[in-house]
Amino acid sequence: MPDRAHEWRRDTWPTRRLTGEKSRPDLVQGWGQGHPECFLQGYLVEPQAARRHALDLASPAFAQVLARLPASGPTVVMGLIEAKGERVYNAAVVVQGGRLIGRYRKRHLLGGEAVFTPGQECPVFEADGLRFGVAICYDTNFPDAARLPADQGATLLLCPANNMMRRQTAEAWKHRHNPIRGERCREAGLWLMSADVTSARGDRIAWGPTAVLSPDGAVAAQLALDAPGLLIFDLSLAPPA
Repeated sequence: MPDRAHEWRRDTWPTRRLTGEKSRPDLVQGWGQGHPECFLQGYLVEPQAARRHALDLASPAFAQVLARLPASGPTVVMGLIEAKGERVYNAAVVVQGGRLIGRYRKRHLLGGEAVFTPGQECPVFEADGLRFGVAICYDTNFPDAARLPADQGATLLLCPANNMMRRQTAEAWKHRHNPIRGERCREAGLWLMSADVTSARGDRIAWGPTAVLSPDGAVAAQLALDAPGLLIFDLSLAPPA
């Protein structure tokens, strides 16, 4: 499969563990690590290429991927292209301790993503007592991306994204992603953490953003738009004073 990891922006998504008083949770602890949309194989939408590199999550090839992840450490949320029978999905897997605990399949697809079958489910996952959902890139244009996880008790929405576009389109969208995602935060009362890409290839360019948004839709932290980096954020879910 293509080795394009050098192009991707990688981010750590720490969260809190409620073990103190309800009104004053304990300090935030390291919790998870997130990667962009289609991180593993690259964003492949040409049918032959996408099908050739897609991975069945029950296959020995995917088992080899899991074997390369640490047996202890953060929860990993990683975008990939999944194969299931004759269908191909734009998906994100959730891995804990080197074990697959679940996956989310992108439900809202762009016109250029016809190779993928849309997902039908909106699962919620849990790590160290924190419930979280996943929405992949374009999913966050739709209110149900945040509402459905919130209805299941999630307090955090993780957003793997891949916003590499033709330069004119990228310029127009450069500062629009966070406001749209912020609407989802306000509607559902969720934190949102995105992991996007940054690079240039031919006439296409990506600026992210990789950011943390609070439940009121404000940007709490963000990487620079024009350079790769590692975003580490201590997230406190203490109720407002």
